[in-house]
Amino acid sequence: MCSRIGCLATALVLALSISLAAQTSPIATSPTTSQSSKSQIKKVPAPYTSPSSGKDMYIAYCASCHGQDGMGNGPAAPALKTRPTDLTLLAVKNDGKFPDSHIAEVIKGDKLTAAHGNKEMPVWGPVFLTLGHHDTAQVQMRIHNLTTYLESIQQK
Repeated sequence: MCSRIGCLATALVLALSISLAAQTSPIATSPTTSQSSKSQIKKVPAPYTSPSSGKDMYIAYCASCHGQDGMGNGPAAPALKTRPTDLTLLAVKNDGKFPDSHIAEVIKGDKLTAAHGNKEMPVWGPVFLTLGHHDTAQVQMRIHNLTTYLESIQQK
């Protein structure tokens, strides 16, 4: 009995050691990726934020590409093929009227734009659905509050 427990403990320690080493050691890269001057985007799961705060959602989900100020200058922007949209000019580009229904459709994924339709830009509707445990009312609240926040940062 003791030898069986000892073997299991040894196997567990060995598995954890290998797992930890794999997580902390630098990843071997091919010459094309290690010598590339272009940044790599690290994909991570979307963190949970309150659906009631458009600003918190913007910071968590959008600012890495669009920037804290919404001008398309986030830290991940240089790694993208297409420069992120300056979200402060949405109303200016729409004859002074903020296109709230269009923006809500783009965020949800009902209307794809070039940036939202490729693998660089996530479509948030399915992500919000997962975060809200498939509660469609919460998805609508998230989209509404995020859209309202975007309206609040428009240049006059």
